[in-house]
Amino acid sequence: MDAATAPASDARPHSLRRRLLVFLLLAIAFFALLQGAGAYRGAVRQADQMFDLHLRQMAHAMRPGGPPPLLPPEDGGPEMDFEIQIWGPDGVQLFRSPRSDLPQSAVLGFSDVTVQGTSYRVYTVQTPVQTVQIAQDMSARNARARALALRAVLPVVLMAPLLMMVVWWVISASLAPIDRARRQVAGRAAGDFSPLADTDLPDEVRPLVGELNLLFTRVKAAFETQQAFVADAAHELRSPLTALKLQAQALRRSDVAGDPAAHGAALARLDQGIARAIHLVEQLLALARAEAGGTEAAQADVVLQDVMRLAIADVLPHAQARDIDLGVAGEGEDGSAAPVIVRGQPEALRALLRNLLDNAIKYTPESGRVDVSVSAAGGSAVLAVEDSGPGIAPAERERVPGRFVRGNDTGNAGGSGLGLAIVQAVAARHGGVLSLGTSQRLGGLRAEVRLPLREG
Repeated sequence: MDAATAPASDARPHSLRRRLLVFLLLAIAFFALLQGAGAYRGAVRQADQMFDLHLRQMAHAMRPGGPPPLLPPEDGGPEMDFEIQIWGPDGVQLFRSPRSDLPQSAVLGFSDVTVQGTSYRVYTVQTPVQTVQIAQDMSARNARARALALRAVLPVVLMAPLLMMVVWWVISASLAPIDRARRQVAGRAAGDFSPLADTDLPDEVRPLVGELNLLFTRVKAAFETQQAFVADAAHELRSPLTALKLQAQALRRSDVAGDPAAHGAALARLDQGIARAIHLVEQLLALARAEAGGTEAAQADVVLQDVMRLAIADVLPHAQARDIDLGVAGEGEDGSAAPVIVRGQPEALRALLRNLLDNAIKYTPESGRVDVSVSAAGGSAVLAVEDSGPGIAPAERERVPGRFVRGNDTGNAGGSGLGLAIVQAVAARHGGVLSLGTSQRLGGLRAEVRLPLREG
């Protein structure tokens, strides 16, 4: 059997309502059977005791001068289940029931006697003036005992089905809100993320519905974010693609006109437009990955100094091309600063710092300066990038981390407006926060990301 299909074969669907009904109804039937059997046995035992008491009372009620020596047959009747014998002190029989087959000898007290296939329960008592023996046919005695026992069992027999019906109704009524919530979810449209009603729900189910509503809220936010992202991406891609089309037309015209200088300029503009379009697409993909990732993704211990060196190596050619002095601040000459370690995804953190450095290099004038530093302060790891560029006005610092938002003081850098959005998304995924301020050393922008340090 394939291991991939093994869990599916074991995951057999089952109904909670059916399981509750089956288990509870079987339990009721089982305990009703036990109760009925116990009641039946108890009633039979009590009937035996009652009949024995009756025999004793009848025997002691026999007094001298009581019934005549022999009763006529018609007085006893065929239904009479008692046999009576009385002897005098000399052993002479004074009285005997009609058709009595009891033996002449008697055992004092209770005894069981079988005569000609008929069993009797016999009680014998002896007084100074007579000996009295009373016997009862066990078949008639047992029939009466069973009748009394059945009367005792009858309430249990009648109550068990009634109790089953009550349990059936209670379970069905208790699970009705769950079924109603299921119908609400099944009947809603694909884009309907409105919360489920949590009224009239049992306490055990209300937290589940609450978590579903929170899930709907998160899915709605993600859906709206995706829609906004697609709309913004379509809008932002329209301009560079249109520019590429116009540049291709200009290149075609310059080629037809036979002007080498114009042809070279048009070709350079086309190359530049293609590079910008490629960069924009890469930024869009990076933002999509940053926003799609979750805190539950695989994480490891990350030394931020290592991430810093890799990110600097990524952007160093760009800095050298613009004669930007790219350096590390706050680290000893031998690079022996204490390692700052966080829990996270190394590549995502590398992309975060690379975007900060790329923005700083892009918006810093040529021959400017960009410094990056890693430190630990107040229980947080601090990644800071400072530049000598124009910075960002305080009124715009809350706005620029949004998608496709560019500051008004960025000059002609021509960015896509996605770098800080990527930084903010990665920082949020790692439990960090991005803040923008003014560099006190270089006079430009100070972009700072605070991340929680690794525990322990």
